[in-house]
Amino acid sequence: MLVIEQEDPLTPDVKALLQTHLDFCHEVTPLEHSFALDVEKLRVPEITFFAARDDGLLLGVGALKELGAGEAELKSMHTSKESRGKGVGTAIVAHILEFARSQNLTRVNLETGSHPPYEPARRLYLGLGFQPSAPFGDYVPSEFNTFMSITL
Repeated sequence: MLVIEQEDPLTPDVKALLQTHLDFCHEVTPLEHSFALDVEKLRVPEITFFAARDDGLLLGVGALKELGAGEAELKSMHTSKESRGKGVGTAIVAHILEFARSQNLTRVNLETGSHPPYEPARRLYLGLGFQPSAPFGDYVPSEFNTFMSITL
């Protein structure tokens, strides 16, 4: 049974999956357009980090960064290669959106890649109700990124 809970990004298997996430982002996106966070940057008070496990086995991760004024950003979404296509990513995002609602947040934004390796992520977000949106925060649009948001 899939269990999604808050967890420390320094947990060894979580840290390894986050490194896989960073490696992927840096492999398919120029560094100046890659905004994936390393483990230490995920351990700040404004970020709540989640891990999804099945019988203790790590299947995926995701985080929510509070931005202020009722808004937040979905960060560091990644599922293990073995768990892709099995609903784990959908479950993590749905869980994070419920958490955002419980914190009285009204909007969740995200930035993701615009090129083919990120197509599965964009499909997942659209399927959960995210819509294309303007850049937010300090992001500057480029050919390498796309922005989405959902009103809660």
